[in-house]
Amino acid sequence: MDMSKVVVYTKPNCMQCNFTKKFLEDNAISFEMFDVTEDHIALDRVKELGFQSLPVVVAEGVAPFFGFRPDILEQLA
Repeated sequence: MDMSKVVVYTKPNCMQCNFTKKFLEDNAISFEMFDVTEDHIALDRVKELGFQSLPVVVAEGVAPFFGFRPDILEQLA
């Protein structure tokens, strides 16, 4: 199986997280998802990156970012 080049750090009941995941799905962009409420390693990674808001998206070719950013997500399509 091909490793995803897009990682989304998310949490339940997060509108911007849901918008981000829907955008990726609608554009057939494969991604890995980590729920920071269930995965302490993922939470530590988000903190290491310096973010306090979700979602955090890490992808090749773009700087890590948080929130629903269709302008950046389109660069991954």
